Amino acid sequence: MFENLKKNITLLKESKINIMQSWISNKDVLRVLTAYDITKEIFIKDYAFGIFEYYVGILEERYAIGDCPVINNLLNFLKEKNIGTDELFVICAGFKNALIEFIYQKNINTLDIQKEIIYIYERNFEGVLKKYSQTILEMNKSLIVSNHLIDENIIMSTTNKKGIISAVSTAFCEISGYSKDELIGKPHNMVRHPDMSKEIFEDMWTTISSGKIWRGEVKNLRKDGNIYWVDATIAPEYDENNNHIGYSAIRHDITYKKEAATQQDIIVEQAKSTALGEMISMLAHQWRQPLQAIAILIQKLPLEKLIDGDISDETLDNVVASIDKQLSYMSKTIEDFRSFFNPNKDKEKIFASALVDQARDFLAYSFKVDDINFKIISDKDIEINIHTNEILQVFINILNNAKEALVEKNKKDRNITIEYYKSKDNIIFEINDNAGGIPSIIMNKIFEPYFSTKQNKNGTGLGLYMSKTIVEKNGHGILGVQNTNIGASFKIVLPIN
Repeated sequence: MFENLKKNITLLKESKINIMQSWISNKDVLRVLTAYDITKEIFIKDYAFGIFEYYVGILEERYAIGDCPVINNLLNFLKEKNIGTDELFVICAGFKNALIEFIYQKNINTLDIQKEIIYIYERNFEGVLKKYSQTILEMNKSLIVSNHLIDENIIMSTTNKKGIISAVSTAFCEISGYSKDELIGKPHNMVRHPDMSKEIFEDMWTTISSGKIWRGEVKNLRKDGNIYWVDATIAPEYDENNNHIGYSAIRHDITYKKEAATQQDIIVEQAKSTALGEMISMLAHQWRQPLQAIAILIQKLPLEKLIDGDISDETLDNVVASIDKQLSYMSKTIEDFRSFFNPNKDKEKIFASALVDQARDFLAYSFKVDDINFKIISDKDIEINIHTNEILQVFINILNNAKEALVEKNKKDRNITIEYYKSKDNIIFEINDNAGGIPSIIMNKIFEPYFSTKQNKNGTGLGLYMSKTIVEKNGHGILGVQNTNIGASFKIVLPIN
């Protein structure tokens, strides 16, 4: 098979650079690369050469059609750039055209050799397109489901700086009795109940206008004249340039708390809504860390190219593996989100060393970037029976907070340790850092929801609150913190079985 191409394989190998230049210089391919700010040099080195070697490998029978070793990395790269299937076709077809143009230039053109090139291209592109389209479809479906879940269940609204409504969720419309058309463009106080004191709203505006988060119980008036109560959390909203553009609010319906305590059905249903609201916020918090890590990983590639003039295969493999680890974790947190409040979900047995290794591997690249010295201390391994990914989330939250504290305080020697040991029927994990400790004035607040010390407006104040919920309510353990003479020490106590 492909006998005509095999006869010219040596010539193809010797002309690799010319074929690559012809491919990338194609005006249609160049248009796509320029439109999506894709550097030609990086594209050639990281992907184009690999695809060329794959085609040669098919002729040398080292690869089967559809078994390209770099195709998954290329597809992930193009998906990150939001390139569509039509532009994917332009890029792939450009390589086929470069091969055909080459055989014309060398006067070896025959109908049979063209057929062989086109056959390989069509069979390969068919598989590429299937992979690319299927993944995009899955991502879109997941996004649609997530957006629908939030819109239908979370009472949310957004206003400009003057309090004029710019967006509301379906859940907000359902509880207020107004349609979106009736709400958007109107002052938010249109749902305010006249019984609410002016002092409460003055305090709210004073708080959020100063850039802080306000939380309180508010009595509102439905369109039909009935009342409803919400526990509201309102926060300033900023654009990508950190300019204050308005306010966003999440509310929990607490009408059931204000009405008859005997209405148990209402209590149960509203409790579910409240839990869902908290979990959506927690999920957003959990995703922020891996997304930031992915951004750092991607930024490191052009930086290393700029500094060293090249990107080693080892670095590229490490970055790809690290990104895959972050994405796998994000996928797993969705599954945990679906079963978080299910008391009957199964535990699994795992050795403490494996659990700590997973946390270390998850943060390894960001620790390396920020010069964090990470050490594990243990006398012997211990097998425990836990909800693995939930406890892993706790470790990642605490470790990431320690890392950020060390970086923020610009410590020269940045050390974090995890020590674990057995105590009766429990296992104890101690996470220590040398960031100077937690100020005593806030020590008793750090596990409260929505309390955050982060000044970059990326803190939700849910990380440690969620960690305490996981350890104490779901894991039947204890999570506490104290200061040492050099930093903070978090202690996690969990039953072994």
